[in-house]
Amino acid sequence: MTVSPDLVAALRDRGVTDVDDSTLTRALYSSDASLYRVVPQVVVRPRHPDELDAVLDASAATGAPVTMRGAGTSIAGNAVGTGIVVDTLKHLNRVVSIDREARTAVVQPGVVHADLQRAAAPHGLRFGPDPSTHTRCTIGGMIGNNACGSRALGYGRTSDNVLGLDVAYGPGAADVEARLGALVDQHLGHIRTSFGRFTRQVSGYSLEHLLPENGRNVDRFLVGSEGTLAVVRSATVRLVEDDPDRHLVVLGYPSMAEAADAVPALLAVAPSMTACEGLDSRIVDLVPGAPALPRGAGWLFVEVPAAETAAVIAAGGALEHRVVPDGPEAAALWRIREDGAGLAARSLSRPAYSGWEDAAVPPEKLGAWLRDFDELLKEHRLDGVPYGHFGDGCVHVRIDFLFDDGGRSFRDFLTAAALKLKEHGGSLSGEHGDGRARSELLSTMYDEESLALFGAVKAICDPGNALNPGNIVDPAPLDADLRPARPRPLIPLADAIHRCTGVGKCVAPKTNGVMCPSYLATRDEKDSTRGRSRVLQEALDGELVKGFADPAVHEALDLCLACKGCASDCPTGVDMATYKAEALHATYTGPDARRRPRSHLLLGRLPKWARMTAPVAPLANRMMRLGPVARMAKATAGIDQRRSIPAFAPKTLRRTTGVPEVVPDVWIWADSFTDHFLPSTGLAAIEFLASVGVTARVIRDDACCGLTWVTTGQLDEARAIMTRTVRTLKPYVESGVPVVGLEPSCLATLRSDVPEMVGERLDVLSFAELLERLDVALPDLTGVDVVAQPHCHHASIIGWAADKRLLERAGATVTQVAGCCGLAGNFGMEKGHYEVSVAVAETHLLPAVRANRDAVVLADGMSCKVQLDDLADVPAMHLAELLASRIEK
Repeated sequence: MTVSPDLVAALRDRGVTDVDDSTLTRALYSSDASLYRVVPQVVVRPRHPDELDAVLDASAATGAPVTMRGAGTSIAGNAVGTGIVVDTLKHLNRVVSIDREARTAVVQPGVVHADLQRAAAPHGLRFGPDPSTHTRCTIGGMIGNNACGSRALGYGRTSDNVLGLDVAYGPGAADVEARLGALVDQHLGHIRTSFGRFTRQVSGYSLEHLLPENGRNVDRFLVGSEGTLAVVRSATVRLVEDDPDRHLVVLGYPSMAEAADAVPALLAVAPSMTACEGLDSRIVDLVPGAPALPRGAGWLFVEVPAAETAAVIAAGGALEHRVVPDGPEAAALWRIREDGAGLAARSLSRPAYSGWEDAAVPPEKLGAWLRDFDELLKEHRLDGVPYGHFGDGCVHVRIDFLFDDGGRSFRDFLTAAALKLKEHGGSLSGEHGDGRARSELLSTMYDEESLALFGAVKAICDPGNALNPGNIVDPAPLDADLRPARPRPLIPLADAIHRCTGVGKCVAPKTNGVMCPSYLATRDEKDSTRGRSRVLQEALDGELVKGFADPAVHEALDLCLACKGCASDCPTGVDMATYKAEALHATYTGPDARRRPRSHLLLGRLPKWARMTAPVAPLANRMMRLGPVARMAKATAGIDQRRSIPAFAPKTLRRTTGVPEVVPDVWIWADSFTDHFLPSTGLAAIEFLASVGVTARVIRDDACCGLTWVTTGQLDEARAIMTRTVRTLKPYVESGVPVVGLEPSCLATLRSDVPEMVGERLDVLSFAELLERLDVALPDLTGVDVVAQPHCHHASIIGWAADKRLLERAGATVTQVAGCCGLAGNFGMEKGHYEVSVAVAETHLLPAVRANRDAVVLADGMSCKVQLDDLADVPAMHLAELLASRIEK
């Protein structure tokens, strides 16, 4: 769809200031977490609630429909539209007030669930519903879908916790409450028998709330209407006391259906149960280092007070059980459940999708429904991984649909599943809404009178059909606008980029992981892993974004630090660093290649220039201390003038250590950064190992991993360099003598990029892994406070657990910093990135250093050391240097 200049003008004329009709932004917002792609005309980010009214006025004037976005985590296609997409997350994200005595909060629609929880926690309160997307979903989005989450058994649905809404109805609406009341009074008997039959009957409009015996509660009725009836300006929600006395009982069963069979008995014996979740073994199998679970192929996670654990175990009839007190291990198990949607998407032999996502049945029918559903999958030659809110009878599932027939088989299955669900008295949606995926199927669940009521309600609240048309009333076909059914080029990268399903873990405003550092700094969708994936997906088909050379692609990728955080933190396995390298490679090679930036040719080939400079390193350092020379060098290389240029080592590590006279116990790989900039790290490693009776020597051969060529998309050169390095290092690795790498980014390149690009794996260890393998004695670090900044690649590819175990075994008190330092190799050095680089450092690293001024700062990566030196004037040590400094002389 083309953009109407009249629409943009109408919005701006009415005081809507953040209006964006760029190709980039339209691509970013063309999809949510569903299978649907609908390109909007414009995206607005209101700065004040009054701008929501202005948006509706502009809609009335231009005929452009309005779709509310939330966090873009809608799985049914509820948050995409052809007209104005409204993103409240950016600006309308305030917790307006909390009343401790009344146990209420007033919030704007863009408040993230986890931020409300953080605001309520000091008062001993919490918002009850907690969807798996709680780190990023908005309260407005939860209201739109009547979200529930794992603990709805204890705290209810969103509709049970909304006390008041300030809303704007569709243009032209009048006397809404009176007209709704009159409509309900004409159909009292039908509404009483057809709606609110069980707690997870979410599909359609929840007319039961308008019954006189339920107080004609219009606010609760609007919850779950998917933005089709009104726009939320603010909400007053109930808060509840948080109960710390929770124990997790994990029950193991031979199958998910047998786990479902146990649910009614568990509900009967545990009246204070807050959660009863089902989890399939195929999801858990994807989580490395997952806590031990009882024997079984399916589990129930039952959360109850300590006093009810015995009854749950007795009634469960499980193969085995475990009781896990509230704490780190329970939190780790809940994180697996929270990542269920993303993990399930890659749990089968081919990609699995949403679409038939959260159907619900009364809990006593759950086992029978799962068995029938499994048979239905087999009939259609499909497979799926069920999990979800078994205590409420709500089942999430990702299914390995094939879309090579344009979506016909997708339609056939959803229709058959809806008809089968009707036999069990179920609801098409149990918490995610109907959206584009299921609205067309409402006619299988509801009779003609119910459907006519839906239409009448829509006419009262939104007479002009301006609000999210195509959902619930006058639905769009469920197989229209399917993103997976669009043609895609036959290149390996296409399938990889489409791994992103939009679950949005990368847009959490706070995180304890690495992903996504630039989003944490800017809070712009374009700087998230999901946003970049969407733009790359658009580039593949070339309709909106014209290939990888399109400026929209490079604007989206510009602030990607290539940190590889998404490679480990994204539940669907997106690796944006790799996609960025491929996109840059495609842009700057081939017949239509653009000219590479100077920073690619200089910073991107840093090891080459370092080797050439090594013979005259002292002279080069003296020259760089001259202001005019340094400024000119930075300008030539595309380096920000506020950055320092790291000094070259006067003598490289390989030259310092000389030729090995014996075959050592350990070989040290002299990566380019350690060799040319930080030889002290290698010398410290040799010194410490010698102190524990281990002879270590440096490999004299030149062996660069090619990292800087990879991050700048010079992949042909990188592949040639990697091939030579594999040829060089392989004899050392295969000799049986351990080989250790000291620079995390280079070691991670051997572990991830080298196997992908040249098909070879080299068993090179980190320093901590080496020490654990050798089981050497450690110096006493009792009383030593350590603030550790794991390099992004260390945390994401290598893993930092061995380092933490080693430090704690030595007696140190360790504060592990989350996130990225913000420098990320050439990224933070380049002109145009300085402010974002500093903002990334301020998300985790710099606050941690300031809060622990007397601590030893540990940073193995050269980038992290440079960032700390530049921004905090803090010297950082490598693990080898810390241990060597504590040797008893």
